Amino acid sequence: MKSVAEIFGIETVTDDYYKYALTHSSYTKEHNLPETQCYERLEFLGDAVLKLTISDVLFKKYPNSREGELSKIRSIIVSDNTLAEIAKKNGLSELIIMSKHEEKLGCRSLNSICACAFEAILGAYYLDGKFNEIIQYIEKTFNPYIEEVSQHFERFNAKAILQEYTQGQTKTTPVYTIISETGPAHKKIFEVEVRYNNEILAIEKGTSKKEAEQKCAYAACEKLGII
Repeated sequence: MKSVAEIFGIETVTDDYYKYALTHSSYTKEHNLPETQCYERLEFLGDAVLKLTISDVLFKKYPNSREGELSKIRSIIVSDNTLAEIAKKNGLSELIIMSKHEEKLGCRSLNSICACAFEAILGAYYLDGKFNEIIQYIEKTFNPYIEEVSQHFERFNAKAILQEYTQGQTKTTPVYTIISETGPAHKKIFEVEVRYNNEILAIEKGTSKKEAEQKCAYAACEKLGII
């Protein structure tokens, strides 16, 4: 199992920062530890570091884009799905410390927990005086995701595109409905349909409600010839 320093390629100095950054609140409760010794405070800090860095990259990359579009692109790039994918791929998720109960439930694989731990590590590096190094890490790591969004923005922004279209046509919005939820609590699959004018435009599945809705919207846009 790799250490944080090996995963990020940045030296760690103050061990407690990283220990707390990897500790889920269930563990502190299980062992009667102070609430400040879980990742929540460091996640708050790391979230700011991440958003600042990505905002700077996007500001420079898209000099003619308005604030709303930049915000939309940033929200896609720093989503829990993206952060969790990175945390699972680089092995950070294996280092998360949680209660035995949460472990049994399979919570280690939850995107929300992996994303929080990832952001908390960024906060830990910031406190550890590694701001410049962590900025370089973020820019390098997130560049492929930024490029993917740039090339396929319609796919990521399909819900907004569909809503703008339907409101322009009939001043109504599409309706998304969860048809089914299958699988264990930590690994659910959501099946969602999208209707417009009482017609089912698409039915899609995803590992989250948001993902399934986005897939539905994109399929609906294709059906309507918007994209």
